Amino acid sequence: MPKQDLYAENLRRFKENEKPEAVLMVADSPQLIKIVVAWMNIPIRRMRTLSRLQDHSKEAVWAWLWRNTEFSREELALRIPSADSTTNHKVDALIANRVLYPDGTANGFVEKFLREQVLKHFGHKPARKS
Repeated sequence: MPKQDLYAENLRRFKENEKPEAVLMVADSPQLIKIVVAWMNIPIRRMRTLSRLQDHSKEAVWAWLWRNTEFSREELALRIPSADSTTNHKVDALIANRVLYPDGTANGFVEKFLREQVLKHFGHKPARKS
C-alpha cells in the first residue's frame, strides 16, 4: 500500500461528511432500494493505477474516485429483479447524489435505513439506547 492512499483518503472524507437526507432518495422507491442492495453485493474494485487527480474540488474528487473504480453494470442489472431501460440512469443518479460509494458500500444513513426496514418487516423492534 502506498504511503499515502489518495483514493482511500478521499473516500473516507466523503464518508465522514455523509448527509442523512440521502435516505430521501430511496425511501419511497422499491426500485432504488433494490439497486442499493444489489450494489452492495457485486464485485467492485479500484483501478490498480490511479489516474492523476488534478482538481481538488468536491465534485472533481467524487468523479475521480468513480473514474478509478471498475464494476459491471451488466452484473448489477442481473441482480436487480425489476431492472429495465431506466436502471442505468437511476444508478447514475444514486452515484451523483452520493448514495452509492465506489467501494461497494452505500451512504451509512441509507444502510441504516435499509437494516431498520428489514427488521421492521420481520417484526423486530429496534433496540432502545439506555
